[in-house]
This record gives sequence, structure tokens and C-alpha cells, in this order.
Amino acid sequence: MKKIAYVLLGLSAWVSLAHGAGDAAAGKNKTAMCTACHGTDGNSPAPNFPKLAGLGEKYLAKQLIDIKKGTRKILEMTGMLDALSDQDLADIAAYYAAQPIQLSGAKEANLDVGERVYRGGNMKTGVPACTGCHSPSGLGNHPAGYPALGGQHAQYIAKQLRAFRTGAHDPDNPSARTNDGDTRVMRGVAANMNDVEIDAVANYIAGLHQ
Repeated sequence: MKKIAYVLLGLSAWVSLAHGAGDAAAGKNKTAMCTACHGTDGNSPAPNFPKLAGLGEKYLAKQLIDIKKGTRKILEMTGMLDALSDQDLADIAAYYAAQPIQLSGAKEANLDVGERVYRGGNMKTGVPACTGCHSPSGLGNHPAGYPALGGQHAQYIAKQLRAFRTGAHDPDNPSARTNDGDTRVMRGVAANMNDVEIDAVANYIAGLHQ
């Protein structure tokens, strides 16, 4: 009986964290180590590091937990979260989620391809549209844990799509990303995308206004 109680308590704590139990004000004071790569307000100046601003609290909290546990491997963040509690991670997620994202802007090349894939997918190859989870404007679906994408660095988006594609076909590959759960949502999306589609949709996303 005690074992069941502990499991339920643990599940309750996880659900609370996943649904946004963070304190944004407290989180601001815990982000000093994050600023070099992600900027003081979560708007990374470097295209190889993601913008965290406005991504959504539930999504951010999950990613931080996954990185700490090793479920999502990011070489640059190895060990950085080890000393932080789940509450610390929730607070950091709440802070960054509350910040407005700055638009990266899209290049003219292949914008039509990017828009077509983002809005309609590719029926011939089984690539679903991005809008179902991330909204037509790139705002995402925060309660469901789907991040906002609009304005994100194109280079970062393209890197993640390739990592999910690798995860779909070769999950043991060190460059694979597999922390989209048992439903394999993003691996399913990226599995049949070619490089032209990935680069085009990433560029289109960078110019989306939320």
C-alpha cells in the first residue's frame, strides 16, 4: 500500500510540474548559467543555440527534465543541470516561457516549399503538416506541450528535424533525438522529410509571426 502511495505522490508531483508549477520571478534568478548561450531573456543571439523565450512552460519543463535525466542528450549541457532540483527547473521554464520571442526572419530562398510543407505536409511521402500541433502562426499548443516555433533560428530547427529523422531510422545513433515519447510524434513527422524540405520549412518557421 505504501508503495502505491509513493508512486501516486510521484505521479502527482510530475503532473504538477508538467502543467506549470514554476515561479517565473524565482526562475529569473536561476538562469545566470544559461545566458551565455540563450541570452538574458531567452533570445539566443547564436543560431546554433535555441531561443527559449515563449516556447511554453510545459514543453520547457519537460526538456529540462529530459536533459537532466539524459533522455535528451545535448553535449553542451552535460552536467549543467545536475545540481538543480525539479522546482528549479520548473521556475526556469516559467521564466523563459513568459518572455517574448524575437523574430529571426526568413530568407527568400524556397519560402514557397517551406510554406507548403508547414501548412500542408507532403501527402505523397507521408509527411504531416506542422500546423496541427504548432498552429498556423507558429504559436504552438502550450497546454498540450507542443512548443511555439515562430521566430526560432532556422539553423536550430533544421538540426532538430534531422536529429528526429535520425531517431526514426537509427535511434541508437549518437546524433539521434528520441525524447518525443512512445507516440514518436516528431520522429513520425521527420522520418520521411528530405533535406530540401527540412531546410525550407526551418527557414519558413524563422519568419513566422506569432
